[in-house]
Amino acid sequence: MFQFKQFTVRQDRTAMKVGTDGVLLGVWTPLSASTYSILDIGSGTGLVALILAQRSLAEQIDAIEIDEDAYEQCVENFEESPWNDRLFCYHAGLDEFTDEIEDRYDLIVCNPPFFKPNNLIDDQARSKARFYDILPFDELVKSASILLAEDGIFSVIIPFEEEENFLKLAESESLFPIKITHVKGTPTTKIKRSLIAFTKNKKSTSFITDILTLEIERHLYTPEFKELVKDFYLKL
Repeated sequence: MFQFKQFTVRQDRTAMKVGTDGVLLGVWTPLSASTYSILDIGSGTGLVALILAQRSLAEQIDAIEIDEDAYEQCVENFEESPWNDRLFCYHAGLDEFTDEIEDRYDLIVCNPPFFKPNNLIDDQARSKARFYDILPFDELVKSASILLAEDGIFSVIIPFEEEENFLKLAESESLFPIKITHVKGTPTTKIKRSLIAFTKNKKSTSFITDILTLEIERHLYTPEFKELVKDFYLKL
């Protein structure tokens, strides 16, 4: 169980536990006062959706999760949260959901699986959650383009080495970046993650790129990171 300031995430039945990637996606993702509907693709424990529920006044926050145990845990976490009247989780795959749902969302977020199948992971459920052949990037961006409102935002966190390919796939589905943040563990380490926000507006040909460093040294966090997560972590 992971306790945040305003909500609790139970994670005993899910393959993927609370992690920095999910927290970063939730706290970094651009939000506006007019955001009415949010979709979290591959919600897992429901962490990202819960963070966005705390950050926004969105009245409709949907999540989809294909794994049965993770789905049940996500529902449990939603029901126990202060925003249970705004949160709903579907037990479905993305292709099925895309075909059946007519709603268009103001904001779509995804912390997608990214380990390639040749990275051996012993736990089968964790492998399923992290192998990107379960949710290929091309299928993700295609569905996001379909489900996104014309003036909506699609936000992801991916490995930095996948950024160039992901941007090309997104552009092929008429999704264009408006902000990219590169994430480093410390000032001397390589960039590990890319946080990217997209819109359908091709006029946004220029976009903001910056760098977020998490720690000055081990367990000594940067002011920028602490500012991002101050409303969520109990201790830092």
